[in-house]
Amino acid sequence: MVGCKFMYGNYSKNNSSDDDTFSLPAPLPQWPQGQGFSTGKIRLREIEVAEITTFEFIWSSHSSHNNKKGVAFYKPVGIPEGFFSLGHYCQPNNKPLHGFVLVARDLATSNSVNDTGPVCSPALLPPCDYSLVWKSDDGIGNYEPPGYFWLPESPPRYKALGFVVTNMPGKPDWADVKCVREDLVDKSESCGLLLETYSKFHKIPFEVRRTRPCHRGMLGRGVSTGTFFCASLWNAGEEMPISCLKNSDPDLRAMPNLDQIHSLIRHYGPTVFFHPKEVYLPSSISWFFENGVRLCKVGQPKGESVDPDGSNLPAGGSNDGEFWLDFPTDDQREVIKHGNLESAELYVHVKPALGGTFTDIAMWVFSPFNGPATFKIGPTNIALSRTGEHVGDWEHFTLRISNFTGRLDSIYFSQHSGGVWIDASDLEFIEGNRAIVYSSKNGHASYPHPGTYLQGSSKLGVGIRNDCARSKLYVDSSTRYQIIAAEYLGTSVSEPCWLQFMREWGPKIVYGSRKELDKLIKRLPLMIRGSVRNLFNKLPAELSGEEGPTGPKEKNNWFGDESW
Repeated sequence: MVGCKFMYGNYSKNNSSDDDTFSLPAPLPQWPQGQGFSTGKIRLREIEVAEITTFEFIWSSHSSHNNKKGVAFYKPVGIPEGFFSLGHYCQPNNKPLHGFVLVARDLATSNSVNDTGPVCSPALLPPCDYSLVWKSDDGIGNYEPPGYFWLPESPPRYKALGFVVTNMPGKPDWADVKCVREDLVDKSESCGLLLETYSKFHKIPFEVRRTRPCHRGMLGRGVSTGTFFCASLWNAGEEMPISCLKNSDPDLRAMPNLDQIHSLIRHYGPTVFFHPKEVYLPSSISWFFENGVRLCKVGQPKGESVDPDGSNLPAGGSNDGEFWLDFPTDDQREVIKHGNLESAELYVHVKPALGGTFTDIAMWVFSPFNGPATFKIGPTNIALSRTGEHVGDWEHFTLRISNFTGRLDSIYFSQHSGGVWIDASDLEFIEGNRAIVYSSKNGHASYPHPGTYLQGSSKLGVGIRNDCARSKLYVDSSTRYQIIAAEYLGTSVSEPCWLQFMREWGPKIVYGSRKELDKLIKRLPLMIRGSVRNLFNKLPAELSGEEGPTGPKEKNNWFGDESW
């Protein structure tokens, strides 16, 4: 394992353009059969959608779409018969093509019936007209050819779902895209700035942003169409003129069954590498309990032993401060601190994402102890004595997989109080399509590449270090995992007793780490003391005291979407 060569995926020429297109390092397997997962199409009540990943280049914000600066715009091609485009696609030029847009077809007829009575209106209609949102022509020929951005004007009680881009001044063909009946759509919002520019001749600013459903998470029914949002003089508080789709199918029939989940994990399960100097390693939950961990409660701080399966832990409720877990007071305390890599496994929560068109596989890593932090000030590194320490450390990363094909789309790397989505084209792979996750020294945050990441200000060179590197210390999540929850499967997955423990997995101990940090500030040049002090005030509360975290089910991302 340790000697395996790392890969960054394959790059091939797109069928319809000169762009490099990303594909995973290895072909996808034949997934186990069952229900609607990986069938290429998903039914959303009265419409059926398919995922298009083949594009034709239309226009770039630079004179050549091969230029690594700027962004490029594309139209979907290879659309199945009977399906229609909902809008065009956009992405940065410095990345290989690795995106999607949805196309849709109408499953309803003029005589069909739904729960509210006869359906008289088709699910899809062409736009009435197009409005020119912006054109790149600056009057001096810097854009050759210029780009034109059009918003479809939808018929009454219909909504547009995307924009259309042309490199000619005439309006697009009325049949280029379809609008969707308003009861079949959901609210959308913009996120992630892709382009900020303006036409010098007209002095009009222009922005292009990604879009996402407003209603996300395990219970959200908003479906991302993969299209973009663009506007001039846009106010964030205004309602967006485009919507996203909505999945009103109560069965979520495109979600994988249990056999398919196991197949996905075996195929994609990342290898988690720990730093070569890591001394606070993960363990299994049963090893943690079997080695003397105590269940404490108010008035009984010495506590009682915990059963190996956690069956004597108080279940349900909320974090009321009445119970917590702690190490024993004897020599076994130091043994538990350092974990047990041989027993460690990933704890898996499987849930719908983006209205059941994607599957999120959240993989949780448990470490008995979170070690002290190291503070970086320019070239100087200062090992802090206790700042950052706490008993019981839960960290995770999440695989997002397309339910149309079973293709890995991206991975969310949780990093202390935040995190980041990394597209599959930016991941490191090992042994086929299994990505690599780097766990930071002492703190166990997840990162996509080796190196030093600052939790603070990279510009000032000041912050808490997160050091990541490959070593002989690793866990292969494709084989060492346990599925602990998949609510949409009903009773097919039994949740372990310990998952219902909603209290803290470590004691709360307040200590004077703020004094330790204040001493550091006084050693800094006067010109940056204020900036560093403001930075300290934004660091997580865990850095000012020792307090065990709550378990996975108490985290916001258990039911909600990962932060974007």
